[in-house]
Formats: sequence, structure tokens, C-alpha cells
Amino acid sequence: MGIIIKNICKSFAKQAVLENLSLTVGKGEFHVILGPSGEGKSTLLGIMAGLIQPDYGDVYIRHQRVNKFAPEKRKIGFVFQNHALFPHLTVYENIAYGLRARGINGKKIIKIVAHYLKLVKLQELHNRYPFQLSGGQKQRTAIARALAFEPDALLMDEPLSHLDVLERERIRDELKRIQAATQVTICYVTHDHSEAAALADRISILHRGRIEQVEQPEDIFYHPKTAFVAEFVGADNVFNAELVRANGDTTTFNLNSPELTGQLEIEARTYPVFAGKTEQKLCLHPEKIVVSHTSNGKNSFLVRIIDVVPQGAVFKVTGEISGLKLRAVVPKAAFKINSHTEKSWFCFSPDALHPLCGRSCRAAISQRACNNPKFLL
Repeated sequence: MGIIIKNICKSFAKQAVLENLSLTVGKGEFHVILGPSGEGKSTLLGIMAGLIQPDYGDVYIRHQRVNKFAPEKRKIGFVFQNHALFPHLTVYENIAYGLRARGINGKKIIKIVAHYLKLVKLQELHNRYPFQLSGGQKQRTAIARALAFEPDALLMDEPLSHLDVLERERIRDELKRIQAATQVTICYVTHDHSEAAALADRISILHRGRIEQVEQPEDIFYHPKTAFVAEFVGADNVFNAELVRANGDTTTFNLNSPELTGQLEIEARTYPVFAGKTEQKLCLHPEKIVVSHTSNGKNSFLVRIIDVVPQGAVFKVTGEISGLKLRAVVPKAAFKINSHTEKSWFCFSPDALHPLCGRSCRAAISQRACNNPKFLL
């Protein structure tokens, strides 16, 4: 196993930042910790690295408890948000610095630095100083420096946040390539959804000092388990619903939101978690709504378009019906509308609705907790 965090608690000035937090990061895994600013993500990395001492709990790296180990004894690489390069050293010397500090001999240093310069594609820039580098080149240097002593794990604290969009995408792709080549365990902190989705083998959502859900990116984004996770990852159609009747494979609900001025009835696929409960919380991802000029049968609502926001290759379209706002994400090529006050049909299948059961799935996708009561936690 790569990194195991057990029951970590940490407070600053009597303000709890991390509360009884546990997390397992597998060996060779690219694990992303995702959450809003101020939720304790950087504090958690600092505790893993030994830069911050927890008030309670344990840190294990490769099955060894390292609570009392100094940072330099934990064999962990750290890539900071601001690069943290030595300004008076060249790219080559920045990468070699940690190796020299560990007493590695000169010939071996030359070989190791050459390998990592090639890995991050900086061979031709090895004699440059940090002030002569772009933001992306600085971050590549920081990554090479962190990897050069072959750490058991690499911790990365929002390393791409200061880069422009194009450079961020390039480094993101390079980072995934480097991780595949080295098989190093990476724990990566960000608040950027697209970064998390592109990089992660698994994602942990951190909220109010606790891990709220840990799963693969597709499950985090399309099968959120709590209202916070749903809204944070963009599945921001969250409904309070009251059961009307069970119809076998589908269940009919009335939406029960304070802003509603009329009755709206929807059908959802039947889940075992519906049994014995008359009230449910359901979510609907905007990308699962089809915007059409015609009705598509069940779960089709004629809405008034009140907002259209371009977002790259898609539009984020907000429609209103009986006081309730529904948000859809539609490819630009598939969306044509002449006025924001025009009406269109918002249509979605019963399978598009997902219960916010509060339970993280730990079973295979074919045996999801919400599909089979045997696997409910």
C-alpha cells in the first residue's frame, strides 16, 4: 500500500480543520483530493509530508508508521504551488541538490539528473536559471527535482494553479505520462474539476474536514452520494422528492421544493434505497438533460429559457418551470434558440436521476450499493 491515513485530527486556534479523517492511497495510484478552498486539503498534504504534526491519528507510508519521522526521513517528494526552486541554481543544479544532500556520488548524480531532464523534456534548458524559465518549465523542474531521489510517494499541492490554460493542459498531460512511466504514488490536491477528472485514478472529495466520497472520477461526477458532492461536481439539479407510487422498474415522485408554485411529477429508476422511505433526495446531472423542440414522453418539461452561458464547446442552459430552475449542458451544435425567453422541452430518462443516499460505493460498478441492498454500507 502507498499511503494510509488513520483518524487524523487537526485544529488551528481551536478551529477544527481535519476531523477523524481516514484515507488509503494505493501503491502506484494517482489519487486526487478535490474540494473547495479552505477545506483542509493542503493541511492534509502537510501532515503526510511531516511538515505539520496532527493532533491525533497516524500516517503510514508503505506500511511503516512515520508520525515521528522528520520530512527528509519519509522519502516523500513534494511539489509546491509556487515551484520553490532555488533562484541561484540552474535547472540541473536544482534537480541535483537533493541528491547531493543525500550523499550520492557525482557520477551517479550525472546519470540520474540526465534521466529526469529527459523525462520532463528539459535537456536543452539544463543551464538556465529559474528567472529564465516559463511557469511550465519551472514546474517541470520542480517535478524532476521531487522525483530524482525516487520517493515512495509524490505530493502535489495545486501545482498548476498559476499557469495559463494552455500551459496547464500541457503540464497535466505530461504529468500523467510521467506518472505512467515511473509508477510513483501521487497524492494531488486541487479544486479544479477538469484537472481531477483528467488525472485521477480515484478522487476523494474533502468537505468540512472529512472525506465525503472516494471513488473513480466517473462515479464521483455521475453517481454522487451527497448533496454537497453533487453540487460541487456540477450535478446541480438536486431535488427533494416525495414518493407517489412504485411502478416496478420505475418510481414516481412529486418534487417538493420551496420555490415550486405548482406540482411537478417525475419518474426515476427504482433503487432499493427507496424502500420504506417516502422522501428522497435525487440529483440530475445537467449533461443528461436533452434540450428539444418536442416532448420526449416521460420526464419532459416545457421550460422557459432564462439563461444561456457559453462554456467552450457547450452551452450551460437554465430553464424555469413553475418557479423551479433546471440546468442543462448542451453541445453548441445541438442547441439553437432565438431568444432567452423562448420555450424548449427539457427531457431526461428515469435512469438519469440518481439517489443521494449518503453512502460511498465500494462494490464493483455492476454491483453498485444503490442497485443492490447486499452492498449497502
